[in-house]
Amino acid sequence: MDAADSALVAAGERRIGWAARAMPVLTAIGERFAAERPLGGLRVAACLHVTAETAVLMGTLRAGGAEIALAASNPLSTQDDVAEALRDYGIAVHAQAGVTRDVYYRHIHRALDIAPDIVLDDGCDLVNILHTERTELLEGVSGGCEETTTGIIRLRQMAAERALRFPVIAVNDTRTKRMFDNRYGTGQSTVDGIMRATNTLLAGKTVVVAGFGYCGRGVAERARGLGARVVVTEIDPVKALDASLQGYDVRSMAAAARTGDVFVTVTGNRDVIRGEHLVLMKDGAILANAGHFDVEIDVRALDELAQTVHRGVRPNTDEYVLADGRRILLLAEGRLVNLAAAEGHPAAVMDMSFSAQALAVAWLARERAVLAPGVYDVPQEVDVEVARLKLAAAGIEVDELTAEQEEYLHSWRLGS
Repeated sequence: MDAADSALVAAGERRIGWAARAMPVLTAIGERFAAERPLGGLRVAACLHVTAETAVLMGTLRAGGAEIALAASNPLSTQDDVAEALRDYGIAVHAQAGVTRDVYYRHIHRALDIAPDIVLDDGCDLVNILHTERTELLEGVSGGCEETTTGIIRLRQMAAERALRFPVIAVNDTRTKRMFDNRYGTGQSTVDGIMRATNTLLAGKTVVVAGFGYCGRGVAERARGLGARVVVTEIDPVKALDASLQGYDVRSMAAAARTGDVFVTVTGNRDVIRGEHLVLMKDGAILANAGHFDVEIDVRALDELAQTVHRGVRPNTDEYVLADGRRILLLAEGRLVNLAAAEGHPAAVMDMSFSAQALAVAWLARERAVLAPGVYDVPQEVDVEVARLKLAAAGIEVDELTAEQEEYLHSWRLGS
């Protein structure tokens, strides 16, 4: 992308400004950072979705004194106008919409060329490259943050094998992030992406949700709220029982494949929908992924089964015609439908997630010298502060414990 495209810069600035209006908590943190400069002199390499909401986070970290290099964590979610506006602000951005996988990884390498002190990741690709291809930089990295379930699973495995070389904060695992971002954000934005891509009526349809974690619950709730019959598939007996007790029809994917109209994978694992499921699906079945990258739906198996593929029958919709004439619709090439076919989470959702991220980075900058390599929870005071600031911004008051209540809760001597 050529620099100094004034039209793109102006469009990106408008988009970022609109997002910032719905992000009062992160804006307030940015003002505090500008005064306190908690990140002064630090280099930060980030691999995140290059969207307007991310731009507000980058501005907050820069206000805190950080030098930033940003790569995209998904080429289909990159907003080129936002990338151009960030470059105009003086932030090194290595991202462009729709690039190939090779260019995607090249961009991550370019972000790492900054020789970071702290890294921010979305899916663990940047951390993986650091530990496999850019090991010469590891000595200088003193900490990082990860904001996805899949990324944290990978990091905990690295830590268990003693392969992780620096401390990483599991930003995804905060109560505010799981409740607000994973459940409400993913639920709304996934349904938004499906409807934009297909213009389908969900009322009366059978929507199959693979995975009943926080994200899957959000998708299931929103689909049911629009009148869909919701089927849940799970591998975890406790989550499957939870879904059943909430009134969802729980089946195996093999059983659900025969009746589903819309399939949404939200697991963080690969090959959730495989060839053995695809051959059972009805004509016109819609496949969408809201879990991790493009591995949850076995797109290679779909390619092999198809006699003909019609690309772009609608924006972000490809039609695969099987030998018997049945058509299967794949959304966003199997990548994250809420980011590729829509705009991701609403800015009000990302306000909380990125506020926790910003405060976690500041905490990490203070504590990194005494932290051993491993995966750490976000300090509880950070989670509580984000919730308190969000409530204050919304004009919501909550009760406080009286001195007698505090004593009752913290003393075993008082009895009942």
